[in-house]
Amino acid sequence: MSKKEEKIAKTKYSDAELEEFRQIILKKLEDARKDLKMLTDAYTFNNENDTNDTSPTFKVLEEGYHVLSKEENSQLAARQQKFITNLENALIRIKNGTYGVCRETGKLISKERLRSVPHATLSIEAKLKQPQKK
Repeated sequence: MSKKEEKIAKTKYSDAELEEFRQIILKKLEDARKDLKMLTDAYTFNNENDTNDTSPTFKVLEEGYHVLSKEENSQLAARQQKFITNLENALIRIKNGTYGVCRETGKLISKERLRSVPHATLSIEAKLKQPQKK
């Protein structure tokens, strides 16, 4: 192996490793899409089997609860959609050969981090250097 090939080998994951990460991402995507559907149904009341549409009386507290619940579910659904997009972007990075490389340091992101956060684009080192969000 030449020096150039050694350097490339240290900055990329093997095809077998990438396939492992791809499978993790596909499983997480499947679960995330199911969760998104459930959240979307909840805030649009698609699966509601009660008397909201037939009851002549409206209870203020119940309506307030439904509004709050609808807003919360809508926010959760938006977060879930962002997560799905991040996972889909990770699949694209696998295809184009940039998956697992930290966008700040250019070093490989640890396998442990990618197994738990497969859409990560920063190594722990780079993540810790970022200013903390409040």
